[in-house]
Amino acid sequence: MGFEEMPTNNYVESGFWNFDSLFQPQQHPARDSHDTFFLNAICYTVSRKIMLRRYGYDWKREEANKNVLRTHTTAVSARMLYQLAQGPFTPKRYFSIDRVFRNEAVDRTHLAEFHQIEGVACDRGLTLGDLMGVLRDFFERLGMKNLRFKPTYNPYTEPSMEIYSYYEGFKKWVEVGNSGMFRPEMLRPMGLPEDVTCIAWGFYFWTDRP
Repeated sequence: MGFEEMPTNNYVESGFWNFDSLFQPQQHPARDSHDTFFLNAICYTVSRKIMLRRYGYDWKREEANKNVLRTHTTAVSARMLYQLAQGPFTPKRYFSIDRVFRNEAVDRTHLAEFHQIEGVACDRGLTLGDLMGVLRDFFERLGMKNLRFKPTYNPYTEPSMEIYSYYEGFKKWVEVGNSGMFRPEMLRPMGLPEDVTCIAWGFYFWTDRP
């Protein structure tokens, strides 16, 4: 499908790339220690260039400098989009499959570590229809042809959609992913041209499931 793999070998991210760059406020509940694994070490990977373009509230650099075990690989997508914006714009399609970490209560369906499949396409004029078309193509190649999309909320995508597939084994619709179009408030501070849009999606797989 024309995608190139993103480098996802760094499990530790700064709060800036994991949260701030994705338009997720520093007061957001997901940044609480009950949801995120924070590390004692401090990093200094905040992009001052992005920071100066972005924040209209009492933004604290010390929060952005905190190290976390990444809660999603979308932090890598943010880095890739920032790199893409540093030169003449070229349309890109990226993907990754790697580990992410959440401070979850462990039970038969949840672990503190699981895998995320991430996809991003960045070009001029991409729409929600393009996103739905890519998702249908992807899942059909996996043998999942019966899909539904449901509006939802994500801090860094608007509009956003949950993805459901009908599973005969359960005789019901099962959520298989989340998706959306990256908000302009996320893309413009990166330095991407105003007519560039990005569609993105993520699918999660817990390591205790077959």
